[in-house]
Amino acid sequence: MSEAFKVGEHVGWNSEAGQVSGRIVRIHTQDFDWKGYTHHASAADPQYEIQSDKTDHLAVHKGAALHRISGP
Repeated sequence: MSEAFKVGEHVGWNSEAGQVSGRIVRIHTQDFDWKGYTHHASAADPQYEIQSDKTDHLAVHKGAALHRISGP
């Protein structure tokens, strides 16, 4: 099981463009459709919807792909 995060937390992750950071805006604990694909999530292994700091783009990642960032 990966680390649990909360809505509003500042997190970072690796993408094709390098390090990206943003804030968690929603936590998915059940399977859901996202951009034409079904993403699998559960209470034990949620997926996090994150809004990018730089572009306001929304992304979805599992907790194992994220790390907490301290500061604003």
